[in-house]
Amino acid sequence: MTSSKQALAHPASSAEAAPGTPPGAARGAHGRGTPAGTDSWRSRLYRWDMKASPYAFVAPFFVLFGAFTLVPLLYTAWYSLHNVQLSALDHQTWAGLDNYRNLLSSDFFWNALKNTFTIGLISTVPQLLAALGLAHLLNYRLRGSTVWRVVMLTPYATSVAAATLVFTLLYSWDGGMINWILHFVGVDPVNWRESDWGSQFAVSTIVIWRWTGYNALIYLAAMQAIPTDLYESAALDGANRWQQFRHVTIPQLRPTILFTIVVSTIGATQLFGEVLLFGGVSGSKGGSEHQYQTLGLYMYDQGWIIGNLGKASAIAWSMFLILLIVAAVNLLLTRRLRKSQ
Repeated sequence: MTSSKQALAHPASSAEAAPGTPPGAARGAHGRGTPAGTDSWRSRLYRWDMKASPYAFVAPFFVLFGAFTLVPLLYTAWYSLHNVQLSALDHQTWAGLDNYRNLLSSDFFWNALKNTFTIGLISTVPQLLAALGLAHLLNYRLRGSTVWRVVMLTPYATSVAAATLVFTLLYSWDGGMINWILHFVGVDPVNWRESDWGSQFAVSTIVIWRWTGYNALIYLAAMQAIPTDLYESAALDGANRWQQFRHVTIPQLRPTILFTIVVSTIGATQLFGEVLLFGGVSGSKGGSEHQYQTLGLYMYDQGWIIGNLGKASAIAWSMFLILLIVAAVNLLLTRRLRKSQ
């Protein structure tokens, strides 16, 4: 009787009577605890947060990229199709592809392109070879290896202005250390700023000094990722260190070497600060005879010295197309390397 009275006093709801129902569901049915509407609102908020949060995290990058890269890039493309002067930006006249035709028929453009290629070649090849050798030495257990790695990065951390100033003093015609060494060994001094190959060699040494350590650390990181089993197997087959370097290290470093070649090529195409500061008064011209004027200097001279922004924009887009070709060649070679492996 007592149990039946209690049952009548507290009738069981369908939610409580249903087997396997979560404990909080019955209380939710009576209005106690968290309301069902609140649960659904929280679940929607959670789903919205999971979908929108990644976009919110990456949004600052795309905002900055659009404001400082994409918009100037498109605006430069628009300028390259117009006749625009720096002194009269509001007066633009449609030129179509005339700026690009003028570039293709300009001897200064082809001279700048040739200088960019030669300076890039004589700076990239010795730089990467020296970086590969230094990385091979640092890959062995040396005392104070951390100190040597910091020393490798010191030139990279040095500003372009400071490094170029020091090398300008070293290559000075009167009193420079390089000419003093040449005179000491019986060689006539060289006017490094005025000679064709001498000026390009001097600029290339600045690039080599600044970037060799940076590439050496990249090679060192790739070398330390090579499995030691490969070296042990080569040593068991009787290979010495030089043979291990040729037949084990170099094949394993092919993707990394290709990456540094592409990055160095891009840097050589955009070379600007070293040649501008090395030339002094005639830095924007790349020397009195334009003997070391690169594409970056040619663009600067046309846009900010002469004031022809339309032609300077066409030069900038020509450099961009060259970089796209370099990237396409890199992609093609990378795919072939993957297939060969």
